[in-house]
Amino acid sequence: MSGQHAPDWARAARKRAHAGAARPRLPLLLGQSTIGSVATGLLDEIGLQPLCSKRWQLSKVKQDRGAAWQLEGGDATQALNALAQALRAAGRCGPWRDEQVAVCDAQGVRQASVERGAVRVLGIATQAVHLVGLDASGERLWLQQRSRTKATHPLAWDTLMGGLVSAADDIDTALARETWEEAGLRLAQLAGLQRGGTERGTRPSDEGGPGCGWMDERIHWFRAALPAGLQPSNQDGEVERFECLPHAQVQTRLAQGVFTPEAALVLAAFYGW
Repeated sequence: MSGQHAPDWARAARKRAHAGAARPRLPLLLGQSTIGSVATGLLDEIGLQPLCSKRWQLSKVKQDRGAAWQLEGGDATQALNALAQALRAAGRCGPWRDEQVAVCDAQGVRQASVERGAVRVLGIATQAVHLVGLDASGERLWLQQRSRTKATHPLAWDTLMGGLVSAADDIDTALARETWEEAGLRLAQLAGLQRGGTERGTRPSDEGGPGCGWMDERIHWFRAALPAGLQPSNQDGEVERFECLPHAQVQTRLAQGVFTPEAALVLAAFYGW
């Protein structure tokens, strides 16, 4: 907000969203394209023989800026998913989802897709969508509490909807799909739906082991109002409950640190911080 100092919770949200890597990392190349990074020593620790004995080759190469890991040969999606399986077999993968996520190069051009559970370990950039949902008066926000069975941040508070963009989606279809799955709402039911902005979070992740992963995520957030009488209803079992709270109470909870890092970042932007 112009002319005002950001509250502590907003400064903390932005600081946490841009933390440095917990461990040194090496670039990960798919052919000649940089698509991610891996913690130093990680790929030296796991058994890569099943991967390398096929038509794919994973090797450490030298670049002008130092060493890097390079994956080559055959179909790029099959090669990356074989690497994901090797990480899983070694206990060095995040929660397995049976869901593919797009893999892009440094210019944002899609090169392949890979199992979602491997993206943090491989430092692959992802995209997410969030929906900030107001009530009809605009004086309250709808929030969700994440299910106690969620693999990350169980029981933490979140925006009305927040989800990763899968390889099968673009931003618009991910927004529609996630809003239905998490909140049981069709976009046509919402009033004043508009894009709020884009935030980027880069920070360590413990997927694959403490400090082993790296999150690089671009969050596309939207805002809309639920007309009077319309309430969210979870469809996929990933939400514990919903609450509709005045803005002052939302900010009190933000100050208590009970939101996911991504939701806190989005709400900081929503409130103009």
